[in-house]
This record gives sequence, C-alpha cells and structure tokens, in this order.
Amino acid sequence: MGVTIAVVMAMRAEAAPVIAGLGAHEVSSPAALPHRWYVADDVGGARVVIAVNGVDARHGVDLIGTEPAVMNTTAVCAAFSPDVVVSAGTAGGWMHANAEVGDVYVSWPHVVRHDRRIDLDGLREYGIGRHEVWDGAADLAAHLGARLGVVTTSNALDESDIDRDWILDLRGEVKEMEAAAVAWVCEVHGVPFVAVKTITDLVDHPAPTAEQFSANLSAASTRLADVVPASVRYLADRLGS
Repeated sequence: MGVTIAVVMAMRAEAAPVIAGLGAHEVSSPAALPHRWYVADDVGGARVVIAVNGVDARHGVDLIGTEPAVMNTTAVCAAFSPDVVVSAGTAGGWMHANAEVGDVYVSWPHVVRHDRRIDLDGLREYGIGRHEVWDGAADLAAHLGARLGVVTTSNALDESDIDRDWILDLRGEVKEMEAAAVAWVCEVHGVPFVAVKTITDLVDHPAPTAEQFSANLSAASTRLADVVPASVRYLADRLGS
C-alpha cells in the first residue's frame, strides 16, 4: 500500500460511525496503552488507520485532552509511519464568527493553544505553538465545502475570561481539546498534519456549552462519518498521485 493516512480521534461516539463507514477492522495496539486502533486496508488506494485515544481505566470515560492525544499520535507514528495525520472530531465555534452547529472546519493556516500561557522570554510563542498545517488544507476545505479557520486547543470545555481574550487575539474560530497536541507530535516526526472538525456547540451562545455539546454530539458525529471518509479519499488521491 503506497499511502498511509492516520486519523486520530478522542471519543468513541465520534469514531464509531467513521470506523463503520470506512469498513475498518480492529488491529492490535501497544499492550501497555489504552488506545484502540482500526485499519481500513484500501480506501482510494490508501491504508487508513483510525486511532482512538481509548477509555480511562479509573473513570471509564473517553480519554479526551492533550495528554492522551500525544501518547496515541506518538504510538501511531512509530507503528505506521503515516504520510499524513488528521485530527478529526467535534468542536466548539462562535456566533461572532458566523459559525453554526453542524459546520465543518478545516484548520488553516496553523493550530494554536490558548491555555499554555507562559509569560517568560522565549517561552510565550512556544506555549502558543502555531503549528503549521498541511499546505493542501485550503484545497481540502474546498473539496469538502468546509470552512477554513484557526483551531485552538485547551484542556477545558468551557471558556474563561482570559481564554476569551487569548482566543480573540489568536483569531481562533474552532475550540477543541486535542489538535495542537497532535500537531506538535507530527511536527516532531516531520509528518504533515491537518484538522477536520464539526461544530457541536457555540461558545458564545446563551445555552450552556455542556448542554449544547450533549444535545448535538450524535448529529455532529454522524456528520464526521461523511466528511472524514471524504477527507481521506481526497488525501489518498492527492498524496498518491
């Protein structure tokens, strides 16, 4: 198989329709790690690895956030040497940026962190990250009929006042909990990276974020089942040509 595409996902509910839609089968993952890996052997001529972070052994919940994303992506890069890594999942958007629930975003031109605030010389920019995305991301967005925007990562579902200020300053349009961590691992390994996200909630909507997320997760995950296969087929054609 010429091209390998890795799709890193955090939540089982997000990943299940993607795995089913691609006809992927489970394969072994490192025994000491909680991740669950699935492979579709021929999607547009490419091998696709769907790497799900897994379940927390103590709390029985999905391993969301940056630490599991780093572990999972590192293990996948070591095991499969992917040609590109996609961070796929659900995310928040903002009414002030004209986002709507169900919108699809592709990361551009970089992904950032808004909660690693290190006000020391030389470390402020490190904390933010500004990890560049695959240079074909704009073409991918056009193919999907998706929007382009800066994806910003933190380990909190809500948005504090200082988060809000940083996000505005960083021009963030999509808020989630893994992409910048996945992008950092890809940068270390020299692997192209792109994020594809569907919007479950509007951060500046009067309804609580958690309520919106719970109400819209199923529909947004179903949307991922459309856009992730379309994304990997596009990548397979683009990278395999």
